[in-house]
Amino acid sequence: MTQIFVTDREGSERPVPATPGLSVMEIIRDAGIDELLALCGGCCSCATCHVYVDDAFASVVGGPTEDEFDLLDGSSHRRTASRLSCQIPFTDALDGLKVTIAPED
Repeated sequence: MTQIFVTDREGSERPVPATPGLSVMEIIRDAGIDELLALCGGCCSCATCHVYVDDAFASVVGGPTEDEFDLLDGSSHRRTASRLSCQIPFTDALDGLKVTIAPED
């Protein structure tokens, strides 16, 4: 079974089963992790699913799209590893992905 590891804002990490074909946001949301608001439902229009991707997966995940970059630019918590989890399609290549939920803006 594939999985991701999600670190919440308090620093607790938990494994979450992950299904290829879903976005990382959908996987986190479906696991019941309430810190990830995902208000727009995955339309790349709100940045409430902001996460930090672990450096070990940065090259596999890739960088943000132009629209995603613009939304992240408005966050005071933006880092090099910032991504919107709704814009990361989960594949088998991301098995073991580690993300940390960014602080709320």
